[in-house]
Amino acid sequence: MKQLARFSISVREEDFVLHLEDDAGETLEFAASPEQLDAVIDALDELLSENEEELFEVEDGSPTYQKPLG
Repeated sequence: MKQLARFSISVREEDFVLHLEDDAGETLEFAASPEQLDAVIDALDELLSENEEELFEVEDGSPTYQKPLG
């Protein structure tokens, strides 16, 4: 299985492009509608919420990620 090394998302007129790069430097690009991107975000959020304690060893409800300010 390939390991995700980097990703980026760019905006086009009617959709988005997901750029996924593996640890060997190979990049795949996928066009995604706003609805598809929302579905991916919702699925990841649900998965992480259900498994947060096991995956990130959360203690006392402390946040696991904070968006950088600025």
